[in-house]
Amino acid sequence: MPRSSTTRSEAPSLGAYDTLLDPEIRAFVTRTNAWYPAETLNLSIERQRAIYNAMCHAFHCGTPAGVGSTDSAIDISGRRLRIRRYGVMGQPPAVTILYYHGGGFVLGDLDSHDDVCAALCGGTGYEVISVDYRLAPEHRHPAQFDDSCALFDWAAEAIDRPLLLAGESAGGNLAAAVAHARRHHPRAAIGQVLIYPSLAGRNEGRSYREHAEAPMLAARDLDEYRRFRFGDTPPVGDPTAAPLDDLDFSGLPPTVIVTAECDPLSSDGERYCDRVLAAGGLAHWYEAPGLVHSFMRARKSSARAEAAGERIVAALAALGAGTWPI
Repeated sequence: MPRSSTTRSEAPSLGAYDTLLDPEIRAFVTRTNAWYPAETLNLSIERQRAIYNAMCHAFHCGTPAGVGSTDSAIDISGRRLRIRRYGVMGQPPAVTILYYHGGGFVLGDLDSHDDVCAALCGGTGYEVISVDYRLAPEHRHPAQFDDSCALFDWAAEAIDRPLLLAGESAGGNLAAAVAHARRHHPRAAIGQVLIYPSLAGRNEGRSYREHAEAPMLAARDLDEYRRFRFGDTPPVGDPTAAPLDDLDFSGLPPTVIVTAECDPLSSDGERYCDRVLAAGGLAHWYEAPGLVHSFMRARKSSARAEAAGERIVAALAALGAGTWPI
């Protein structure tokens, strides 16, 4: 999830994070904060989205050599759902990754995470398809989940190769929700990689206490994102909204979760891994030390973020090849 109307626009005092974060990540936090003017809280959603997209463009890490992309749309009961497909030119892919972008279900589009998708494609050689799912608050839950499942259903019908699921933050929620909802599909995903995912319906767990005031994402921000997505009555016990609320974790694909140490969401990844393992599945959780939420944007300016990004690429490559352990 990015900063939004729910986060402070001024550069925060890092306090204890001065020792937890190295100079490269502290600089990343400061540079991110600088994009948000003092009046951000009072701006329209459209203006906040424009600021967010401009910030993502400024952090764009470039496109690996040989990677190209094309935009198109799929038909969903007469409605067009925009997608972007990435591939390595001259190299037929063995696997397709279905990627769901972050943004708190409120921000982001095909451009905001373009460099991440290109990096996943270039690093694995797999096709990557990103989807421009509907955003809250104009479209509340289950719109984002429905669009995410629609992408999977279309790909399962149209693409004759194994499918992987991947997503960042809010997109990690959507990827996991699709994995749960489509686990018994004849073309069920062969694996999923969740990047600092938001998986719970409430702020509960170790990291929510230890990193409630973390740079880039504070625990209170998550309640605001949920308000945007659900309105005043968030669902309870609904795994399409919060995958950790599912009562059944059996039959899920091999799962890799990569979280950031200084992020209230990290415990979501830990708990999710434990639930998959307890149900007899394959899962691996890695908490990247000294990193913050949205570290994928810092891959070219932080050695720690670059290493975590390489771990994510390696996990996708291994899952696509049917290799375990990670």
